[in-house]
Formats: sequence, C-alpha cells, structure tokens
Amino acid sequence: MPGSYAFGGKLAGAGVGQGWKFFLLGLALVFAGSYLAHRIQTMDGIRVSDVRFTGTDGTPMSGLLYIPRTASAAHPAPGILAIHGYINSRETQDGFAIAFARSGYVVLAIDQTGHGYSGATVAAHGYGGPDGLKYLRSLDIVDRDNIGLEGHSMGGWAVLQAAAAAPHDYKAIVLEGSGTGVRIGSALASPEGTPDFPKNLGVVYSRYDEFAPLMWRVDRAADVNQSVPLKALFGTDAAVKTGQLYGDIAGGTARMLYTPATTHPGDHISPEAVGNAVDWFGRTLTGGAPRASGVWLFKEIGTGIAFIGVVMLMLGAFDLYLKLPAFVRLAQKPEPVRDPRRGKWWLLLVVTALVPVITFYPFLYTGQKLMVPSPPFPQSITNQILIWTLFNGVITVVASLLLKGPEPRFNARTRGGIAIACLTVGTAYLALLLMDFLFKVDFRFWVVALKLMSPRQFGSFLAYLVPFTIGFLIMSRALHAKLAVKGDSRAAQYWTGIGALAGGFVVLLLVQYVPLFLTGALPMPAEALNAIISIQFLPLMTLVALIFVFTWRRTNSHLPGGFIAGLFVTWYIVAGTAVQYAG
Repeated sequence: MPGSYAFGGKLAGAGVGQGWKFFLLGLALVFAGSYLAHRIQTMDGIRVSDVRFTGTDGTPMSGLLYIPRTASAAHPAPGILAIHGYINSRETQDGFAIAFARSGYVVLAIDQTGHGYSGATVAAHGYGGPDGLKYLRSLDIVDRDNIGLEGHSMGGWAVLQAAAAAPHDYKAIVLEGSGTGVRIGSALASPEGTPDFPKNLGVVYSRYDEFAPLMWRVDRAADVNQSVPLKALFGTDAAVKTGQLYGDIAGGTARMLYTPATTHPGDHISPEAVGNAVDWFGRTLTGGAPRASGVWLFKEIGTGIAFIGVVMLMLGAFDLYLKLPAFVRLAQKPEPVRDPRRGKWWLLLVVTALVPVITFYPFLYTGQKLMVPSPPFPQSITNQILIWTLFNGVITVVASLLLKGPEPRFNARTRGGIAIACLTVGTAYLALLLMDFLFKVDFRFWVVALKLMSPRQFGSFLAYLVPFTIGFLIMSRALHAKLAVKGDSRAAQYWTGIGALAGGFVVLLLVQYVPLFLTGALPMPAEALNAIISIQFLPLMTLVALIFVFTWRRTNSHLPGGFIAGLFVTWYIVAGTAVQYAG
C-alpha cells in the first residue's frame, strides 16, 4: 500500500522513534507535573487525603481533607469548610485549601451534591454545605469553636445554607464571588443576608466578576459597593468602603468588603483573591497563623504541566500502537486534493471558524429547552453542549453537500480506528489513575480540568459517547476533506486545523472580555455562565485539532481522530459538570 509503513517504518515525515519521543516526554511531564503539585500541596508537613462520608438521606459525599502538621487530637486546629462553585469540583478550591492549610487550618474541600464524586443532584440538601460542616465538626483534630466557611459562587450559597442550618457551629464566613439572597427566577437560591446573618462575613467580590447582576444586583462588579443588598448586609445607607471593618468581630456582626482585580473564575488563580480570604480568617478565627503566599499557584502549574503531558502521552501512544501488527493496515500517507489557497479557501476557513461561535449561545439555549435532564442524559450543561455539537454537525453535512470540488479517498477501516482510539484514550486514563493513586492530583489548569470518573459518571459517559462521537467524526471529515491543501507543510496543516476549530473562540473571547475589562460589564450579561464555559473551548478545541491532524497525517483517515476526540471530550465534559437528574 503506498504510503503505509510496517513496524518501525516512516510516515509523512515522522521519523523513526517519534512515537517513543512523544510517549516518554509525555510520561515525564505527567509525572514531573504531578509530583510538583503533590510537593506543593503537602509542603510544610500538610497531609492530603480523600475522604468519603454519608450525608442527608444516605447521600454519598466526597471531599479532600488538608491537615496541617500542627493539628492533632491533643491540639485541635481551627477548621475551614471550602466549597467550589457550579460545574466545578473539590480540586477547584486547591488554591484556597493549600493557603488555608499552610496557615494552620484543617481544610475540608467537598464536592457539592450533584458534582464530582458526591451523590444526589445540584442544590440537594443545601448543596451539601450542612453535611460538610457536620463532618468537619466531627473530626477530633478540629477546634469546634473556631470554624470558618468559604465558598466560591454557588459554593457561597452552600456555606450560607450551612450557616443557616447550624448558626452556632461556625465563627466566620467568606463569600468569594458570591452573594446573599440570590434568586434564580422566583426561587431563592441562597439565604437572605442581614446585619446579623451570617456571622463575621468577608465579601470578596472581584472588580470584573461576570455575575454582578445576579449576585449583587448591580450592572458592574466595580459598583458592588453601591449594591442595595450589600449595604443592607453591612448595616449602612452609604456606599460600602473596601477594606473597612464594619460591625464587631466579638459580637459576630463584623463585615468587610474586598475587591481584587480579577474575574469570577479568576478568583481561583488570583493571589489577591485567595489572600483576601486568608486575611479575613486571620482576623476572625483564632489558632491559625495566616501566611500571605502565592506558592499554591505552583500546584496549579504542576497539574497544568501534567495536562499537557497526558496529551503528548496520548499522541505518542497512538503512534506506537499504529506500529503494532494489529493496526499496521491503518497506516497510510494522506493525499489532499485541494488546490493551493485562494480566496474561496480563506472564506471557507473563516466560515468554518465562525459558525460554531455564532451558534454557541443560541444552540446552548436550544439544548436547555430540547434536552431536559433524564435518566440516560442527566447533565444539563452536557446536554446543551451535545445539542451544539450535533446541530453544528448538521450544518457541516449540509454545507459539505453543497460545496463543489474533488473529494479525497480516505482510509475507511472503522474497527481498527475504534480499537486504536480506545487504547489511546485508555492510556491517558491509566496515567491519571496512577497519578491520583500516587499523588492525589488530577490534571488541570484553572478552568480546564481532567478528572477520573465516578461509577455514576461512567454510566452517563457511555450514554453521551455515541452522539458526541458522531459530531466529532463529522467535524474531522470536513476538516480533512474541505480544508487540507496539496503540498502543505506539517506546520500549515496543524495551523489550519487550529484556525478552523479554535480560531472562532479567540474571536468570541475577545468580543466578551475586551468590553468587560474596558467597561466593567459583559456585552451580554445574561450569558455570563456560557461566557465562562466558552473559555474552556479554546484549549479544548485546540486539542481536538491537534488530535485530528496528528492521526490523519499517519492514517489518511478521519476516523481515529474522530473516535479519540469523542472518547476524550465526552470523558472531560461528563466528569467535570453537574448532575441535575438522579432518578
């Protein structure tokens, strides 16, 4: 077969041993990044353990427990319950948890109900907040008279629920990017705040937070000090002054506003936002020794390096598997049929890049209406992304049928493509499983996170896998059939793929965040959640493009790349979002 190679041969400019180079470098990055993250989260003698406990109505609950070396049953330490926001997980709080633990606090970072490895659905049992507080207080290493509550976004609602359920069981609270008395439609999502409730409250609200209209009923986050609910909470008719202490700590009525210069998701990687929380607990809890340090950021860098490494590991593994006798017939040199770039080609590239982002908000909204969470498809956000994927697939198929021009002959070995894709993604999963076992970390940087799946999530993964894979197969075929150009260099092929699949999201993020930083408000405030979700699509679609081009260059097929992307992205989304239906 022209262009194919036997065991150990060459293909499309790939040198002998390139697969091993990718594989070993990826493995090294995975291990080194994970080890760095482990060393940072356990420095100063901190112990990190995975804890599981039973919540209300037998709900399984999950958390990470950070124990400073100063804490023991003989010498209990102050404790902090830290809770992440919507469609995040316990690991998202790692910056706060490490900073708190290094300051001498025992920290319990839980998965909210319906998130991560906790059971039930979103918002069940007070988002899991009351159960988390109860468990934290049950630990003999925790000083029950010095417990703080910290929650980001929806996690703020969770700790407010805990404070309302057990008003005598905590001493201070920090709301990061969150608010009291928040309403979703007509429903009250978080308890109303007063000058007396919750006790000793620190409000950390960033100057570019996307959710200002929802959380504090102001158009711009920079105007949060003018918020009517916030002023009522602080017991003043005047604008709240940042950094000024209101009320009395001893009486439990203390309040302080902090306004770090970041965004809503930016709180997680902002030394200022994390430092504000450390400062407040240093003022209101006793027994800790607050340390202003951003060393925790290196944990995020470490797991980010591991994420890059696992991608390289997958690509290297694919190259190595392709040389096995079982897959040698998959190997084939691609032969693009498109003529060198002219105006129509550039127009097609621009349209290909922009249509998915133009349809992003409308199709997510449509998905919310069309796919109500149900037994096979229980995740609302995943359903929305699925509809966006499939509807764009339909647009791509119709456009492909209308476009004239020669069609390439692809290598159509489906069973081999499925098998090698399963082995490739399975290798990445095993790497994550090993790093979790050795170092208790996942692969993430900021809002981009790859987690192991729970048994419940794996069942959902199987349901979502087929439709997502269909969408990626359509995407992969269109990229190689319509945009691959004769005589292109390897670099040009990769940049074409990245431009087509991820370029539009660069535009979308600029359209959203340039106005936010210039004016203080998103151009479409009602789409704040989807704006934040779209941040992940830039690195995720870049990764998909790399997979598509890498596998196509070695197989002349759109199938392996489509199958790998389907497996990987479905795993990524299902493990990282929330469950709205658990019947």
